[in-house]
Amino acid sequence: MNKVMSRKPQTRPHHRPPTRHDTRRPGSAPTRGRTTTARPTDLFADRLLAVLSGQRPVHWMLRHTAGAAYDDLVRLAERTPLRTHGPRPTVHDLGWFVPRTGALEVFARIAAGDHLRALAFRLEQSEDLRWRCTAVELATPSGRRPTTP
Repeated sequence: MNKVMSRKPQTRPHHRPPTRHDTRRPGSAPTRGRTTTARPTDLFADRLLAVLSGQRPVHWMLRHTAGAAYDDLVRLAERTPLRTHGPRPTVHDLGWFVPRTGALEVFARIAAGDHLRALAFRLEQSEDLRWRCTAVELATPSGRRPTTP
């Protein structure tokens, strides 16, 4: 008599491994069972990078900016300063300072080709609890700030 052995299918874990809790970043660490959203600092760094590298048009940021930040972004984006001929630019490092509740001053190091560039922007939370960019600056290759007319 042949004995047929049934194999038990291998099971995979139905959860993700625990994530690292980084206390330097705003927001809390994701917990199991809850969906997570991107932090405003990461989200805006990616959005600004897309505009300044020419991947997205400037008007894409219109509803995400307030005050003179949109005009500054238009002036910066005219030159597409982060456009590269090789791989797309990426956010290399990100940090921030909280000057008051509802405001973040953010800096990002952007890897664009063989160069690292500095991007600084300010986020403020409005009454509708949405974050908006209220200031943006990009370091020029020579290290000097661009002059505004």
